[in-house]
Amino acid sequence: MKKPKNIAITGASSGLGAALAEHYAAPGVTLHLQGRDRQRLEGIAETCRRRDAVVYAEMLDVTAHAAMERWLTAADAKTPIDLVIANAGVSAGTGIHGEGADQVRRIFAANIDGVVNTVTPLLSAMVDRRHGQIAIMSSLAGLRGLPSCPAYSASKMCVRAYGEGLRGWLDAYGVEVSVICPGYVRTAMTAVNNFPMPFMMSAEKAARIIAGGLAQNKARIAFPWMLYWPMRFLSCLPVWLTDPLFSRLPAKDAVPSLRQ
Repeated sequence: MKKPKNIAITGASSGLGAALAEHYAAPGVTLHLQGRDRQRLEGIAETCRRRDAVVYAEMLDVTAHAAMERWLTAADAKTPIDLVIANAGVSAGTGIHGEGADQVRRIFAANIDGVVNTVTPLLSAMVDRRHGQIAIMSSLAGLRGLPSCPAYSASKMCVRAYGEGLRGWLDAYGVEVSVICPGYVRTAMTAVNNFPMPFMMSAEKAARIIAGGLAQNKARIAFPWMLYWPMRFLSCLPVWLTDPLFSRLPAKDAVPSLRQ
């Protein structure tokens, strides 16, 4: 799949989701955009319409299973979805006092259940058509559990494995699946971080990299390579060897930052 025409994107009201929506917006393209901030979502929708895309914006929460199923089923009936990007999510870390159970549940609900709620309503239709592409937003933090953000790392590791498993299963049905593992991207999510973030890039540049990887049906779209390869190498080492290194990472703010 080189040029998807009917695209659904969650978390499209800001950050990477907004950048991806704007990247794909063009004549002949229909965008179905989900977000939780009505004003920001409508602003992105209008920007995309000015680029001659047809845009349907829906304000809802990705953790609401029934509402997500209704939205995606209706969107697919209106314009059969070529590409769905499960991008919405939240980020938080240990802060000063560590992670509480409520925070862990919020992160898992958005980052894991939100992905499931985005992907599963379209699976049977894509399989029946033997056509479609699924993109799941993981993270370089999903390559190894990080002491600074255990729940976030775990959620991104979970959806990475989920996407890689789906790819192997759905390939026989003509459905493509890619997992996206970005490093630091300049968004509202990273704006709350008060520590150095090496090789930070703009959301617009990240969107171009992601779109290029999806056009090539890459199994894993991981960037920047200057962070990806060291993280991949460290993830292969024994934990007793890498724990002292990762434990020195600065604590991430414990207040969840949204990407919905």
